[in-house]
Amino acid sequence: MDMPFGEELLENIRSLKLLILDVDGVLTDGKVIMDDAGRESKHFDVRDGHGLKMLMRTGVDVVFLTGRKSAVVEHRARDLGIGEVHQGVWNKLERYEEIVKKRNLSAREVAYIGDDVVDVPSMRRVGFSVAVADAVEEVKKIADYTTREKGGSGAVREVCDMIMKLQGKWEEVASKYELV
Repeated sequence: MDMPFGEELLENIRSLKLLILDVDGVLTDGKVIMDDAGRESKHFDVRDGHGLKMLMRTGVDVVFLTGRKSAVVEHRARDLGIGEVHQGVWNKLERYEEIVKKRNLSAREVAYIGDDVVDVPSMRRVGFSVAVADAVEEVKKIADYTTREKGGSGAVREVCDMIMKLQGKWEEVASKYELV
């Protein structure tokens, strides 16, 4: 896999144990749909979800960290088998530090995917920071990698596949689908 990464960043990706994701604008297209009763719905890409499930099967843990609070996010996390979801978090850096400390991980063992300025402080601390293609420019400027795909449209799957390939786990995962 030909990636435009230096050796230090490649080593960080190979040692990843945790992927933290923002939700709105990363796992979704950033749009919030509300009906007249105030019920909220969001669009999630099934490929992103399958990528997360495959990544978790290889031993990389996944956490959702979002500024909004929504029952839809809880449902999606449960559907994917993601047990740790932090919603309504305005200081994402503080919560990021709690998550990492609880797991006794170093920053280089953590990746973060974001799309807006609230994600920047946490993204500056991790071993591998990712901006989705339609992230705001401030996020793209500090990210180690910007996806080809937009948030909610395969960006998360792109990153999951990349991590599995760079960690040498893709063949194991792909063999279950008779790809190799």
